[in-house]
Amino acid sequence: MTRHDLESMSAGAFQSLTQAIANHQKTLVPVSVGRIESIAAGVVRVSGLETIGYEELVQFADGSLGMAYDLDVHDIGVILFGHTANLNIGEPVRRLGRVLDIPVGHDLLGRVIDPLGRPLDGADPVKTRRRWPVERPAPAIMDRLPVTVPLYTGIKAIDAMVPIGRGQRELIIGDRKTGKTAVALDTIISQRDSSVFCIYCAIGQRSAAVAKVIDVLRKNDALSHCVVVVAESNEAAGLSYIAPYAATSIAEFFMSEGYDTLIVYDDLTQHARAYRELSLLLHRPPGREAFPGDIFYIHSRLLERSTRLKPELGGGSLTALPIVETESQNISAYIPTNLISITDGQIYLSPALFELGVLPAIDVGLSVSRVGGKAQQEIYRTIVKDLKLAYVQFAELESFARFGAHLDDTSRKMLAHGHKIRACLKQVDQKPVSFEAQILILIALAEGLLEAVPLEHLAQVLDKLVLTAAENQNSIAAMIVESHPDQESRHLSLIQLAEKTVAPFIREKESS
Repeated sequence: MTRHDLESMSAGAFQSLTQAIANHQKTLVPVSVGRIESIAAGVVRVSGLETIGYEELVQFADGSLGMAYDLDVHDIGVILFGHTANLNIGEPVRRLGRVLDIPVGHDLLGRVIDPLGRPLDGADPVKTRRRWPVERPAPAIMDRLPVTVPLYTGIKAIDAMVPIGRGQRELIIGDRKTGKTAVALDTIISQRDSSVFCIYCAIGQRSAAVAKVIDVLRKNDALSHCVVVVAESNEAAGLSYIAPYAATSIAEFFMSEGYDTLIVYDDLTQHARAYRELSLLLHRPPGREAFPGDIFYIHSRLLERSTRLKPELGGGSLTALPIVETESQNISAYIPTNLISITDGQIYLSPALFELGVLPAIDVGLSVSRVGGKAQQEIYRTIVKDLKLAYVQFAELESFARFGAHLDDTSRKMLAHGHKIRACLKQVDQKPVSFEAQILILIALAEGLLEAVPLEHLAQVLDKLVLTAAENQNSIAAMIVESHPDQESRHLSLIQLAEKTVAPFIREKESS
């Protein structure tokens, strides 16, 4: 304001301005600032922040963020969430006074974001009303319910022999290129008509692989009920480390609202490698295979957040499908054995079955669900009660028969029945089978209705059973409810419906 302006002001205005200046008080907020002492690939050492807390956020001169992780006496080790190209030794580092958090809410559905909540899909920035810490304590034991409600994957081999319940942690394990991601994506796709929200967390994946996953979800109309959290392989290792925790916080929000939620970690092998890289750069003592001693803890505290809550806490659930990669079918390696001991079972995908074209390549003998039949409806459990045993016996007998041994009639019948089981459990990816169709197929298999159908015609019969189930979906759904008054007549009606579908193929064979 110039002198001429002051002279032209009225006495009242001048007095008001004078009073405002006299009453003005500027609030000064102290800010802790440190200095960069050294820079490594993904980690920096910072001095001057002696009172900083563990996992507290800091901000660098270029605007990028980091997290205090290694608290020494003279300096601290900070995990970077950005690249080091714009950082220089001696630059200031500002303490933010808060821990890392991420936006949560229904507005995230259909979005692709990074572990910091920044959009990767080219759309507008994520705007939600709430933000939750990335690191949150797992629910208390007394707040949990037993896992008894099924989560159907749409994959016949899994739903029949390795059932998954809502709130369970089921490991998907296998060598590279055996279909682990395909199994997880089929499970997400099969939830598109249910009330289950899905979170897909890509950890250390290539951009092309992530783009392919998003394209599959979009083509199958599954992206609208899904949130995709991506930490690409060319980004900082710190983002790969925090990615699964950030994705779990998003899933926990839906669980707290009373929804059933499914989360896929693809994969925790890359997560373990990112943590090993950061730990070695922070000069932490290496252990087995150069992994730090707390590698078990970082995965256990992550997966322990998956559970099913009591009704008074909303009754929501969080089901986890962590994926881990093995080398040369070695499931006894360090990281796989850790995760097997943490989870409630595993689905093992065999390279040998994959090469034979048996898809999905699930090795039933090495796959297990520790929840088991508790996560199946009563009618489903009744139909498939002997299926897994018959299939495992067939696999052993098939290996024995390859040596050209002479087989008796009983063994030949067991082999023929085993081939029918394998053919019934085959399915292509991105084509999940509805629960009603699974019931018809498996009841036809269990009652021997498919024994007279040649293997070369079995695929046509299965397609016809799926079509019949779709046409009679409402009536089948009414028959398979737990509260059905007459269990025997329900079972008989399902058998008759399956027999009516299979009969034309049997008559065609007999006539030829």
